[in-house]
Amino acid sequence: MKATFNLQAQDAAAIGEAAKAHALAKGWAVSIAVVDAGGFPLWIQRLDGAAPLSSHMAPAKARTAALVRKETKVYEEMVNNGRTAFLSAPVLEGMLEGGVPILHDGECLGAVGVSGVKSAEDAEIARAGIATLKFPG
Repeated sequence: MKATFNLQAQDAAAIGEAAKAHALAKGWAVSIAVVDAGGFPLWIQRLDGAAPLSSHMAPAKARTAALVRKETKVYEEMVNNGRTAFLSAPVLEGMLEGGVPILHDGECLGAVGVSGVKSAEDAEIARAGIATLKFPG
């Protein structure tokens, strides 16, 4: 039987702080959100200089990534390639690159969403945060 790992508040804070450190090291003003597997916020911060809209986009990207268990880049590419009907999908508001799921042993534990710089840079920040998570065992 597979051991279960649940994302805890301290994990979310560590992921968020690592993502924040990465963004600050690059000089990027962004908002960062960490959510659980259901898309509920565990940690969020808008860095100095980040656009106010980014504080809405980051949790939306994180929620979408957690609920669909895929990077939000997939949905941005679908829409850009002409599948605009996907914009009407219920609940999925953050369909731009920058939402990255937190996966472990085939399970989605949550996700990180970042908004404020170029989409690929948003995703880079999210991945940097996730990379700090250490799983037991």
